Amino acid sequence: MVIGGDTMHGFLKGNALLACCALGVASPSLAATQGSAGATSTGTVGISATVPGRVQISGLSDIVFGTVDPAVAAANSENVCVWSNTSGKGYTVTATGSGASNAFALSDGTNSLAYAVEWAGSSGQSAGTALVSGTALGGLSTTAANPTCSSGPVATASLIVRMTAANLQAAVASSYTGTLTLVVAPQ
Repeated sequence: MVIGGDTMHGFLKGNALLACCALGVASPSLAATQGSAGATSTGTVGISATVPGRVQISGLSDIVFGTVDPAVAAANSENVCVWSNTSGKGYTVTATGSGASNAFALSDGTNSLAYAVEWAGSSGQSAGTALVSGTALGGLSTTAANPTCSSGPVATASLIVRMTAANLQAAVASSYTGTLTLVVAPQ
Protein backbone atom coordinates (compact mmCIF):
# COMPACT_ATOMS: atom_id res chain seq x y z
CA MET A 1 0.00 0.00 0.00
CA VAL A 2 1.35 3.44 -0.94
CA ILE A 3 0.38 6.54 1.06
CA GLY A 4 1.51 9.90 -0.29
CA GLY A 5 4.40 8.39 -2.26
CA ASP A 6 5.66 6.41 0.74
CA THR A 7 5.23 2.76 1.57
CA MET A 8 3.10 1.60 4.50
CA HIS A 9 6.32 0.53 6.26
CA GLY A 10 7.78 4.01 5.96
CA PHE A 11 4.49 5.53 7.10
CA LEU A 12 4.39 3.35 10.23
CA LYS A 13 8.06 3.97 10.97
CA GLY A 14 7.61 7.73 10.71
CA ASN A 15 4.53 7.67 12.90
CA ALA A 16 6.31 5.50 15.48
CA LEU A 17 9.10 8.10 15.62
CA LEU A 18 6.54 10.88 16.05
CA ALA A 19 4.81 8.88 18.80
CA CYS A 20 8.12 8.44 20.65
CA CYS A 21 8.83 12.15 20.44
CA ALA A 22 5.29 13.06 21.52
CA LEU A 23 5.64 10.80 24.57
CA GLY A 24 8.95 12.39 25.51
CA VAL A 25 10.91 9.21 24.82
CA ALA A 26 14.38 10.06 23.66
CA SER A 27 15.57 8.34 20.54
CA PRO A 28 19.24 7.46 20.37
CA SER A 29 21.29 10.18 18.73
CA LEU A 30 24.26 9.45 16.56
CA ALA A 31 27.05 11.87 17.33
CA ALA A 32 29.68 10.44 15.04
CA THR A 33 30.59 12.50 12.00
CA GLN A 34 32.55 11.23 9.06
CA GLY A 35 35.48 12.95 7.48
CA SER A 36 35.58 13.95 3.84
CA ALA A 37 38.33 13.49 1.29
CA GLY A 38 40.95 16.22 1.31
CA ALA A 39 44.46 17.14 2.42
CA THR A 40 43.25 16.30 5.93
CA SER A 41 40.08 14.63 7.07
CA THR A 42 38.41 15.07 10.45
CA GLY A 43 35.81 12.84 11.99
CA THR A 44 34.35 12.79 15.47
CA VAL A 45 32.87 10.12 17.72
CA GLY A 46 30.74 10.49 20.79
CA ILE A 47 32.01 8.81 23.94
CA SER A 48 29.86 7.90 26.92
CA ALA A 49 30.30 5.98 30.13
CA THR A 50 28.12 5.17 33.12
CA VAL A 51 29.68 4.85 36.57
CA PRO A 52 27.32 2.94 38.87
CA GLY A 53 27.03 3.68 42.57
CA ARG A 54 29.47 1.57 44.58
CA VAL A 55 30.41 1.18 48.24
CA GLN A 56 32.97 -0.78 50.22
CA ILE A 57 33.38 -1.62 53.90
CA SER A 58 36.86 -2.44 55.18
CA GLY A 59 38.96 -2.30 58.32
CA LEU A 60 36.80 -4.90 60.08
CA SER A 61 38.29 -7.03 62.86
CA ASP A 62 36.79 -9.83 64.93
CA ILE A 63 35.30 -8.54 68.17
CA VAL A 64 36.58 -10.56 71.12
CA PHE A 65 35.07 -9.84 74.53
CA GLY A 66 37.08 -12.50 76.33
CA THR A 67 35.80 -13.40 79.80
CA VAL A 68 32.96 -11.07 80.78
CA ASP A 69 31.59 -10.44 84.28
CA PRO A 70 27.84 -11.19 84.23
CA ALA A 71 27.26 -8.45 86.83
CA VAL A 72 28.41 -5.72 84.44
CA ALA A 73 27.24 -4.80 80.93
CA ALA A 74 29.90 -5.29 78.28
CA ALA A 75 30.59 -3.17 75.20
CA ASN A 76 33.19 -3.26 72.49
CA SER A 77 33.62 -0.93 69.53
CA GLU A 78 35.85 -0.69 66.51
CA ASN A 79 36.54 1.89 63.85
CA VAL A 80 35.83 0.85 60.26
CA CYS A 81 36.12 2.38 56.80
CA VAL A 82 33.07 2.84 54.56
CA TRP A 83 33.57 4.37 51.12
CA SER A 84 30.86 5.47 48.67
CA ASN A 85 31.16 7.02 45.24
CA THR A 86 27.68 8.58 45.15
CA SER A 87 27.45 12.35 44.75
CA GLY A 88 26.69 12.82 48.45
CA LYS A 89 28.94 9.91 49.51
CA GLY A 90 25.80 8.38 51.05
CA TYR A 91 25.27 4.82 52.16
CA THR A 92 23.03 2.53 54.17
CA VAL A 93 24.11 -0.24 56.53
CA THR A 94 22.15 -3.42 57.28
CA ALA A 95 23.26 -5.90 59.93
CA THR A 96 22.18 -9.50 60.50
CA GLY A 97 23.27 -11.91 63.18
CA SER A 98 23.81 -15.66 63.16
CA GLY A 99 21.07 -16.37 65.70
CA ALA A 100 17.65 -17.82 64.89
CA SER A 101 15.89 -15.68 62.24
CA ASN A 102 19.11 -13.63 61.86
CA ALA A 103 18.91 -12.41 65.47
CA PHE A 104 21.89 -10.75 67.09
CA ALA A 105 22.83 -13.74 69.23
CA LEU A 106 25.89 -15.85 69.99
CA SER A 107 25.63 -19.59 70.57
CA ASP A 108 27.52 -22.39 72.27
CA GLY A 109 25.69 -24.94 70.12
CA THR A 110 22.80 -25.30 72.57
CA ASN A 111 22.35 -22.00 74.41
CA SER A 112 22.32 -18.45 73.10
CA LEU A 113 23.51 -15.06 74.31
CA ALA A 114 21.80 -11.98 72.84
CA TYR A 115 23.72 -8.83 71.99
CA ALA A 116 22.88 -5.42 70.52
CA VAL A 117 24.52 -3.65 67.58
CA GLU A 118 24.95 0.10 67.10
CA TRP A 119 26.40 2.13 64.23
CA ALA A 120 27.88 5.62 64.31
CA GLY A 121 28.62 7.53 61.11
CA SER A 122 31.99 8.74 62.41
CA SER A 123 34.99 6.99 63.90
CA GLY A 124 35.99 6.98 67.55
CA GLN A 125 32.46 6.63 68.92
CA SER A 126 31.41 4.43 71.87
CA ALA A 127 27.68 4.80 71.17
CA GLY A 128 25.59 5.00 68.02
CA THR A 129 22.20 4.31 66.52
CA ALA A 130 20.76 0.91 67.45
CA LEU A 131 20.44 -1.42 64.46
CA VAL A 132 17.55 -3.83 63.94
CA SER A 133 18.50 -7.11 62.26
CA GLY A 134 17.69 -6.99 58.56
CA THR A 135 16.63 -3.32 58.58
CA ALA A 136 18.74 -0.75 56.74
CA LEU A 137 19.92 2.36 58.55
CA GLY A 138 20.10 5.17 55.98
CA GLY A 139 21.02 8.81 55.86
CA LEU A 140 24.70 8.06 56.44
CA SER A 141 27.60 9.66 54.59
CA THR A 142 31.30 9.04 54.51
CA THR A 143 34.45 11.11 54.28
CA ALA A 144 36.54 8.26 52.81
CA ALA A 145 38.68 9.30 49.86
CA ASN A 146 39.07 5.74 48.53
CA PRO A 147 37.64 2.24 49.13
CA THR A 148 40.12 1.18 51.84
CA CYS A 149 40.83 4.53 53.52
CA SER A 150 44.49 4.18 52.50
CA SER A 151 44.67 7.97 52.17
CA GLY A 152 42.62 10.60 53.94
CA PRO A 153 40.80 9.46 57.09
CA VAL A 154 41.80 5.92 58.14
CA ALA A 155 38.31 5.19 59.48
CA THR A 156 34.92 6.78 58.85
CA ALA A 157 32.44 4.93 61.10
CA SER A 158 32.14 3.03 64.38
CA LEU A 159 30.66 -0.41 64.99
CA ILE A 160 29.53 -0.95 68.58
CA VAL A 161 28.45 -4.30 70.09
CA ARG A 162 26.81 -4.45 73.53
CA MET A 163 25.76 -7.19 75.94
CA THR A 164 23.49 -6.22 78.81
CA ALA A 165 24.12 -7.44 82.35
CA ALA A 166 20.65 -9.06 82.26
CA ASN A 167 21.55 -11.08 79.14
CA LEU A 168 24.92 -12.06 80.59
CA GLN A 169 23.29 -13.16 83.86
CA ALA A 170 20.70 -15.23 81.95
CA ALA A 171 23.40 -17.00 79.92
CA VAL A 172 24.61 -20.47 80.93
CA ALA A 173 28.34 -20.52 81.72
CA SER A 174 29.96 -21.45 78.41
CA SER A 175 31.92 -20.07 75.46
CA TYR A 176 29.75 -18.38 72.84
CA THR A 177 30.53 -17.46 69.25
CA GLY A 178 28.64 -16.06 66.29
CA THR A 179 28.86 -14.00 63.15
CA LEU A 180 27.65 -10.48 62.49
CA THR A 181 27.13 -9.67 58.82
CA LEU A 182 27.23 -6.03 57.69
CA VAL A 183 25.97 -5.00 54.26
CA VAL A 184 26.55 -1.46 53.02
CA ALA A 185 24.77 -0.12 49.94
CA PRO A 186 25.04 3.18 48.05
CA GLN A 187 22.43 5.80 48.82
